[in-house]
Amino acid sequence: MNAPLHAIRLGIGRGWTEFLQSIRSTQDQGYYVFTGLLVLGYLFLRRNTEVEGTGLMVPSVALPSILGALVAFGVVIGPAYALAMEKEDGTLLRHKAVPHGLAGYFTSQLVLQSLGLVPQLLIVLVPSFLLFDDVMASPAGWFTVAWVLALGMLATMPIGMVIGSLVPSTQKVGTWGMLPVMVLAGISGIFYPVQRLWDWVEVLAQVFPMYWLGLGMRSAFLPEGAAALEVGGTWRTWETLGVLGAWAVLGALVTPRVLRRMSRRSTGSQVEAAREAAVQWVR
Repeated sequence: MNAPLHAIRLGIGRGWTEFLQSIRSTQDQGYYVFTGLLVLGYLFLRRNTEVEGTGLMVPSVALPSILGALVAFGVVIGPAYALAMEKEDGTLLRHKAVPHGLAGYFTSQLVLQSLGLVPQLLIVLVPSFLLFDDVMASPAGWFTVAWVLALGMLATMPIGMVIGSLVPSTQKVGTWGMLPVMVLAGISGIFYPVQRLWDWVEVLAQVFPMYWLGLGMRSAFLPEGAAALEVGGTWRTWETLGVLGAWAVLGALVTPRVLRRMSRRSTGSQVEAAREAAVQWVR
């Protein structure tokens, strides 16, 4: 069998196995339920609040944006933590010794993070359809959801892998990854239109994929008239496709180089030092 294809096949198998382990994990189950309850609690408290000038209630408008933010957060922070931890425990060093091992590792992370979104989105979406009206304006919106999610993951997951490659330790992921993502969520139109921000912040938000992921999700769930809330008064579908596609291509070009550079610098002594530092941090 072709070696790269064999590595990818093994990566798919590993990603599936890790996903099955994840959904059986009490810790991961708790995370899914906790984030789901937070989102549903916020939407329920705002269920009778109308978004000015639209005739729509807050849950209908906020839900797609929050879903986009959950996707972006999950596929940035998840791979960042995974890569940082597996760099410390020597897993990546072992992948380095296997032909096309990094390709297999990337594939496994793509499968794991993609499948990991399913329970989280279901925990939010299913109760939302039962609790709130006008959640999905048209059944055709599911097609938009599919391509926005797929392209959004390809655009954002490489960011998490680059962060995981560059951070010196797992403990630094929060500073290098979680904090910037939370800041971006705050300026990306998740809870209020970006037009309310300073002009330079509005421009900055539109450079990054999180804004476009949220915009794409809103275009899928909301009626056409709700586009009046957006920059330019339209859903800017082609711009969404272009920006997310550009980030996906950039990630595909940059991430393998960063991973190879990181793996070349990784040695057994560095792994041992990282383990010792982790132990000291826990103590």
